[in-house]
Amino acid sequence: MQRIAVVPGSFDPVTRGHLDVIARAAGLYDELHVVVVHNPDKSALLPIAQRVALIEQSIADAGIEGRIVVAAWSMGLLVDYCTDVGASVLVKGIRSQLDVAYETPMAIVNRHLAGVETVFLLPDPANAHVSSSLVRQVASLGGDVAPYVPAAVADYLKVAMTP
Repeated sequence: MQRIAVVPGSFDPVTRGHLDVIARAAGLYDELHVVVVHNPDKSALLPIAQRVALIEQSIADAGIEGRIVVAAWSMGLLVDYCTDVGASVLVKGIRSQLDVAYETPMAIVNRHLAGVETVFLLPDPANAHVSSSLVRQVASLGGDVAPYVPAAVADYLKVAMTP
């Protein structure tokens, strides 16, 4: 039986921390789906199709190996996507106690709804302070985001954020 997992997120934009979680999860599962989900509570900087393209490019540039599928999901519950692709695990990166408090109720509900377990991966300490919202803020103010994001994302944001 294949072990299939899903790494969900808004990835707006994908960061080095996200890539770290993706790389480690790819080594743990036979197939990994990186799923860009629409979060109605967040105002997105990048269109979903652009996020998917940047994730694919960043995974390729980083040389992350494994059976990795990058997709978008905006209709229905995330566990519906898991069921559709045969995934039994969600993988979430956890940076702090705030993330644990936010993710735990969702993990419990996902297990109750569809039997999908959630695995929390701690970040590499070098990336523990990085979030997509921090990157968006720094980029919007003209700061250098290259230390926090893959090169493809830094290049894209440099052009996209130029007035």
